[in-house]
Amino acid sequence: MKLSNHTVLITGGTAGIGLELARSFKKRGNDVIVCSRNPKRLTLAAEELGDIETIQCDLAKDADLYTLVDKVSARKQKLSILINNAGVQLNYNFLTNKLKLEKIDWEIAVNFNALVKLTNLCLPLLRQNPESAIVNVSSGLAFAPKQSAPVYCATKAAVHIFSKTFRYQMEDAGLNIAVFEAILPLVATEMTKGRGEGHKISPKQVAQEVVSAMEKDQYEIYVGKVKLLMLVRRFIPELAEKILRNS
Repeated sequence: MKLSNHTVLITGGTAGIGLELARSFKKRGNDVIVCSRNPKRLTLAAEELGDIETIQCDLAKDADLYTLVDKVSARKQKLSILINNAGVQLNYNFLTNKLKLEKIDWEIAVNFNALVKLTNLCLPLLRQNPESAIVNVSSGLAFAPKQSAPVYCATKAAVHIFSKTFRYQMEDAGLNIAVFEAILPLVATEMTKGRGEGHKISPKQVAQEVVSAMEKDQYEIYVGKVKLLMLVRRFIPELAEKILRNS
């Protein structure tokens, strides 16, 4: 896929992986839109990257999703790449933590529900272009989960299945909408502070690998050590699960 002269919407595009993806796409001559619920981060991202559009949006709220898509659809250049990058991870044990139901709802809403809803809302826009793409960011934990983040791992497994089945629908309909899934290892972001020090890759490396794979039409993108994880899982699945169970 040629990655220039597109209009790109990136959720969670103001920090970490999203910010580096925004930087990469902007360097390739694309119009970049980033959204975040944090207005300060939107301002900082615009100052750092320059000529990008920022939209405040809480992905867990349906009204914000509708407003986001209305603003994107009002642009002269139609959306051609949607990157569902935003995510949250809450670590807890159901036996030892007293969980508020709204926390569980929020984690599922941001990681999975918003991704599905935004994909659905943006599909009519994506269909207007000769070539479009959707990139869903998931995790190696979708395949070999860790026990400390049960809901997060479940949402990433759901993202994997949704990406695959949505890709089937686009292919069978003959639509030129590529559906990519970026399957990530542990990345040095704010979400992973204090965990796995010395074993993380940088958001910049993630962006480089994702963009390179998209240009080669590799629809399932195994980033960093996920390549090794998938190899181990193929031949010794119990070892892959043992490695990540207590990670």
